[in-house]
Amino acid sequence: MDENGHRRFQITRRTVLESGTVTAAYLLGGFPRIGLAADAADEEATPTPISVELHVNGQVHSLTLDPRTTLLDALREHLALTGSKKGCDHGQCGACTVLLDGRRINSCLTLAAMHHGQAITTIEGLAEGEALHPLQRAFIEHDGFQCGYCTSGQICSAVGMLGESQAGAPSYVTENLTEAQPSLTDAEIRERMSGNICRCAAYPNILAAIRQAAGAPT
Repeated sequence: MDENGHRRFQITRRTVLESGTVTAAYLLGGFPRIGLAADAADEEATPTPISVELHVNGQVHSLTLDPRTTLLDALREHLALTGSKKGCDHGQCGACTVLLDGRRINSCLTLAAMHHGQAITTIEGLAEGEALHPLQRAFIEHDGFQCGYCTSGQICSAVGMLGESQAGAPSYVTENLTEAQPSLTDAEIRERMSGNICRCAAYPNILAAIRQAAGAPT
């Protein structure tokens, strides 16, 4: 109080801390939102589910999904096809690789809704009954896996890679661009498979398995 009986406002360490705490709590959502603005924000945070028809391994699946659902999560969480693994979830390791109309993609980087009606092949769809795909057999024969976490992505990627090579698609290390089908040298295979990481470092075995499946000498 001053000499006239008026209360004087005094800034102290305590008042600064208290006001800062209140401001931070408000900005971080610590206080309830009020009115129409809160209702609108809540509606935006919950998208309306959509219907998606996925053609996976020769079977048609009609799903109702959050439009933000990735293809990987749709396969694993909604169709119980857990062969495709969630590794980095950023498209950097290749463990989630599947085939889309025969071409390899990282299923963690694409939305399920984007592939309505397209042909999707996962590791579960490569074998024909009890008969393994040539690449699956080659990986077993050459011990192309250790922990096995990356194996499904490695095999799916190799299937797509061999298809690209047979179609004549060059890579960054292709020396002769006039060849109708680039020779699958070790350097070619390593470059084409560089998007698939094996943390166990079984690369020599993976290379040998791919060369066998491609008909090249091991």
